Amino acid sequence: MNHTETMNHLVTPHLLAEQEMPLVENAVPFNRPAFVGDELKEMHKAIVDNAHIAGTGPYTQFCERFLSEYYQTPVLLVTSCTHALEMAVLLLELNSDDEVILPSYTFVSTANAFALRQCKIRFAECDQYGQLSIESVQRQITSKTKAVCVVHYAGHSTDMESLVALCKAHDITLIEDAAQAIGAHHKGKLLGTWGDLACLSFHETKNITSGEGGALIINSAKYLDRAHILREKGTNRQAFSQGLVDKYTWVDIGSSYVLSDMNAAYLSVQLKNMDKILTKRSQLWQEYQTKLKPLQAKLNAKILEIPLDNQSNYHLFALVFNEPKRRSDFIKFMQQKGVVTPFHYVALHQSPVGKSYPSDEDF
Repeated sequence: MNHTETMNHLVTPHLLAEQEMPLVENAVPFNRPAFVGDELKEMHKAIVDNAHIAGTGPYTQFCERFLSEYYQTPVLLVTSCTHALEMAVLLLELNSDDEVILPSYTFVSTANAFALRQCKIRFAECDQYGQLSIESVQRQITSKTKAVCVVHYAGHSTDMESLVALCKAHDITLIEDAAQAIGAHHKGKLLGTWGDLACLSFHETKNITSGEGGALIINSAKYLDRAHILREKGTNRQAFSQGLVDKYTWVDIGSSYVLSDMNAAYLSVQLKNMDKILTKRSQLWQEYQTKLKPLQAKLNAKILEIPLDNQSNYHLFALVFNEPKRRSDFIKFMQQKGVVTPFHYVALHQSPVGKSYPSDEDF
């Protein structure tokens, strides 16, 4: 069975949610967001002490400084990873004449960002780890290919050195959809720092959360000034706040991509405790592996392993079944025991909209 089909039979117990399942009494939920304990105190400060609940306030500034120091490159806080992806496409000025390559096995936001700009999407295959297949990318490249969007599924990655080299050889911009990958590394280098631009998620289902939220990592300095403009509805408000202009006005396209300072206040506590949160997830992942590894043959399934050269952030633990029925039976059985284990994405090339982007891949 080929890789994308195999990944469609994947079950992700407890650590990440994409599909709602009815809960039974005393159920183990699919996802329980990390809660450190000081989040409400910091939100109270934002509301009462600072009296600043819109974006670009003290907590926004703290989170951006933290992330910029962590990634050693400018990072802008935004309302979601979806919006970070949309900003990335706007910064690249892509249009209907341009082709982009992305994995079929991903969440719809990855594709929507390009579809909104009428780009031609070319779906690529994934490997046995759920990561973008570089061989499939090579087959999809044409003279019209302007960007590749790699998805770091489960907080892991493909061979980023090879992918970067491939993109450079063809003068293709590389975007990282690092929604699930905060704190994860490939060959000792943080995921989110390999491409020209990268996007993080702080959604409730992610390791580090603000309920809703995201960030745009800007590894290529040429995009920074315009990114500020796009985030502020297409205005030069950033230059105005720095005293570089005497008033701010509409200078470009853009939208309202600014995260509120209340969300940033919540996020600030999570970021300060990121090592603690990731360590706990590591312990949970290792425990799942220890308990379930001996049962793989009985389940007729396999654990989705961590690829070589990856330091995981343990975003999710997954089982891959060899046929849909066994997966469905497992989900029902676990639900009866009070454990929610939904399956993950429907591959986009099989979706109603995705079928409008034909591909010559076998998938």
